[in-house]
Amino acid sequence: PTSYITATGGTITTDGDFKVHTFLSSGTFTPTIGNALSGADTVDYLVIAGGGAGGSSYPGNQTGGGGGGAGGYLTSSSFTISAQAYAVTVGAGGAGSASVAALSGTNSSFSTATSIGGGRGGSQTGSIAGLVGGSGGGAGAFSSSDNGTAGAGTGGQGYAGGTAVYTGPAYGGGGGGGSSAVGVNGTSSAGGNGGAGTANSITGSAVTRAGGGGAGTYTSGTLGTGGSGGGGASARGGTATAGTTNTGSGGGGNGGSPGTGGAGGSGVVIIRYQFQ
Repeated sequence: PTSYITATGGTITTDGDFKVHTFLSSGTFTPTIGNALSGADTVDYLVIAGGGAGGSSYPGNQTGGGGGGAGGYLTSSSFTISAQAYAVTVGAGGAGSASVAALSGTNSSFSTATSIGGGRGGSQTGSIAGLVGGSGGGAGAFSSSDNGTAGAGTGGQGYAGGTAVYTGPAYGGGGGGGSSAVGVNGTSSAGGNGGAGTANSITGSAVTRAGGGGAGTYTSGTLGTGGSGGGGASARGGTATAGTTNTGSGGGGNGGSPGTGGAGGSGVVIIRYQFQ
């Protein structure tokens, strides 16, 4: 008789003839392999790292915080597995702050696939440069004739953050990079929007994840919005919006004085295979 994969680990749902294992936190995927069906030793996967936090504005400084970059986005439609236990790591989103540099997200992994945490957005607190990541953090803008560089994305996983401008009145930071688009550049009147996320139907219905965070402005201008898929919106003072949990999206930047950047969203690992 024909046999199929069976497996344990994560939250298990059914989509027609397929089982879907969703890991919202780290765990173990343990398959038993069928022995008579061609392709019964392959799975599909989606591995998304934690998103980076948005940049902040240090008290007394005219700063537009850059948006956090989305976590790296990796997918495969036919990955060969064997009968063994596979460690699954789900990366955390980076933490935002008003007094120290924002943090990048952490990596997610399944077998040989490792997605890179999203780069944090730039700010005057720590560094106005956005950091490299799965998707790069947006640059922060500072009023003293200076603005940071945008973080680059990782090839095949995401895109770069947007650039910033140090001219007023807005001092617009750059939007965080998304998994399918570069973060929008800031201007003298607006913070950049986060780059768009990517839609995937591995669970049986299309869901967009891994959008970049929007960038802040200092005292005026248009605040950057988060990219599709869960990117956090920026703010002017208070705390910017966090990236949506388990989407790997970047947090929003902040331009208030002081203002806290939004945290990055945690990542997710999803595995799908035919079971009948």
